[in-house]
Amino acid sequence: MKKAYLYAGISCIALALASASYASQSDPIRNISSYALDKDAAGYIPDYDAYPVIANYAALVAENYKQSLLDAKDLQAAIGNLLDKPSENTLNAARNAWLNARTSYLQTEAFRFYEGPIDFVDEKTGEEGPEGRLNAWPLNEGFIDYVEGNPKAGIINDTSIEITATSIRENDQVEDEADVTTGFHAIEFLLWGQDMNPTSPGDRPYTDFVPGKDNNDRRRLYLQTITEMLVADLDWLATAWNASDPDSYAAKFKSYSDREALGRILTSLATLSEFELALERIATSLDSGDQEDEQSCFSDNTLNDIIFDQRGIRNVYFGSYGNVNGAGLNDLIGDLAPDLNDRMIAALNQADAAISSLNYPFDSILVSTPGSQARAEAEAVITALQAQSDVIKDIGKLLGVKVIVPTGG
Repeated sequence: MKKAYLYAGISCIALALASASYASQSDPIRNISSYALDKDAAGYIPDYDAYPVIANYAALVAENYKQSLLDAKDLQAAIGNLLDKPSENTLNAARNAWLNARTSYLQTEAFRFYEGPIDFVDEKTGEEGPEGRLNAWPLNEGFIDYVEGNPKAGIINDTSIEITATSIRENDQVEDEADVTTGFHAIEFLLWGQDMNPTSPGDRPYTDFVPGKDNNDRRRLYLQTITEMLVADLDWLATAWNASDPDSYAAKFKSYSDREALGRILTSLATLSEFELALERIATSLDSGDQEDEQSCFSDNTLNDIIFDQRGIRNVYFGSYGNVNGAGLNDLIGDLAPDLNDRMIAALNQADAAISSLNYPFDSILVSTPGSQARAEAEAVITALQAQSDVIKDIGKLLGVKVIVPTGG
């Protein structure tokens, strides 16, 4: 979504325009020829060797995608069990596996926004990275399956459409960006169903997956197919970041100059913090008050979406995820500018604290009245994420790199 919103007296346009002085009004993430500032724009740049940070970053990305793939395969197995033996227990196990797979995937969102494997666009061929297939939202659930008031809605109930990976992909977001057919949120909808309650998630019955009844066989095949597609995309990403392959993107990334690589890393962190989390995900839904604008509305997992996106930012800054624990940005900035490193750590901690105060289902925040404590606490998260992004931009200035954050509009 590329929209501007007003909510609770705060202008999200103003929020976006408070972005880095390097931000562009067009789509600044595309076609960046260099992330290194020229000498006139950069001014004084201290001497530094960032290769240990860059190499550790590549290892961290590889580890995170590897874990995300493993968790997606566990989800696939749990969905296989559900389809083999539909019951309350196997449905709940599949839901728990989805929640676990989200935890690892969300932390990979700190690797977006610089045309890496996840979200590149080849202008000549039209080929794109798999991000849109993996995590597109908001999702028009009636485009996939039945909804309240329309028991025959969606591809699943349209028997003129053969259910294959090809047909599912061909129907994805063709006429409307909300007509999403693939990815985590499509799987989420099929596991939970519509969420019609502001205090609890959806409650699809397991009987929707009992074979031989109505269009259940089509629903079963659809769920199985899009889960296979999700696993395949994550496998491709894990392969792209395999540094042992000299032709991989990881090898290419490690060959970048310090400033080229650091510009990508910092642009990713600042964009996730300020634009994607603060503006697109939180401010948008607060403005509309509509749980359709809540990212994981069917499972009521939106708060965890925010928590683990923020965790991804922290992982990159400290250079630590899973079995990877090496040189992080904190080591580099701690040596070059200890006060700036202290500011960044304080900003990370403040954002964490603000997010931890959101002790409600996110959809209950959306339906709360203007001026409520819940809304005030959500607005405090936006403020903290904006402040965190501002420090990241200051780090970019120190290092002589462009930190490019979209402005919306």
